[in-house]
Amino acid sequence: MIAGPTASGKSSLAIELAKKTDSEIISVDSRQCYRRINIGTAKPEKEEMKPVEHHNISVLDLTENDSAADFMKRVKQYEQEMKGRGKSIIYCGGSTLHLQSILRPLDDMPDANPDYIHELNEQIESDGIEQLYKRLQKVDPWYAEKMDGMNRQRIIRALDVWMQTGKPFSSFHQDKKIILPDNLEVFVLHRPRKKLHERISVRTEQMMERGLVDETESILSDGYSPELQAFNTVGYKEVIAFLKGDLSYHQMVEDIKTSTRRYAKRQITWFRKWEFANWLDVDENSQEEAITKILKTRNKFR
Repeated sequence: MIAGPTASGKSSLAIELAKKTDSEIISVDSRQCYRRINIGTAKPEKEEMKPVEHHNISVLDLTENDSAADFMKRVKQYEQEMKGRGKSIIYCGGSTLHLQSILRPLDDMPDANPDYIHELNEQIESDGIEQLYKRLQKVDPWYAEKMDGMNRQRIIRALDVWMQTGKPFSSFHQDKKIILPDNLEVFVLHRPRKKLHERISVRTEQMMERGLVDETESILSDGYSPELQAFNTVGYKEVIAFLKGDLSYHQMVEDIKTSTRRYAKRQITWFRKWEFANWLDVDENSQEEAITKILKTRNKFR
């Protein structure tokens, strides 16, 4: 598993590692799984992905909702296919709940209750999403704090689980100690805070140059709602606000950088709880040196 905060260099390192280990990559990203949102999700370029088979990239339509549980259903299928081909698996990404679900399956979490889901959706329509978010803050403050904005689908799912079990949604991610299987090693990429912020700033500028605004405008002009779950993420939220006239171009860019830095901080806080993780300083080490260290650690446990 190659994890780490946004803009730390996970994708390119995972691709080079996959080439050396005859592996395939499963993207552990809650937004790269959607089609059409390519620039803002920092999907690897098609040419970059060519040498290595990638999974869970551009597999869902923008109108589809997704969750960590849905993601795990796909992962199990990918794993079976890859093992059937004799391939090693590299999980690569930074979506913390999705990564956690691989390390500690959420088998005991109840399926969605259609009645509760309908009731919660009706409450949003009548009272607004802010009221439901305040309710979530009361029953599950930890999850509400970690959430990336007021994500409608995640708020509803968290409250649905709480209404069914009386337990906070976050408890299904926190209660049990993670015990890694013998054939899995976890590596978290690290860069000094200043260097990571510089990379976030550069990448944001590159996204704008590549046409993030045009990409978003094109999708909206095809009739997709700006309220879709797929759009409820850093980058697209700010661009949509700009297109609505709520932000200037300069403020949009600065807000994306600020929100991305905050997101990276939340990711790092989460990863620091992983006592089992091998931390790799990819600022002091070149990519080749980092891969060598990964292979040495990997071989030691075989």
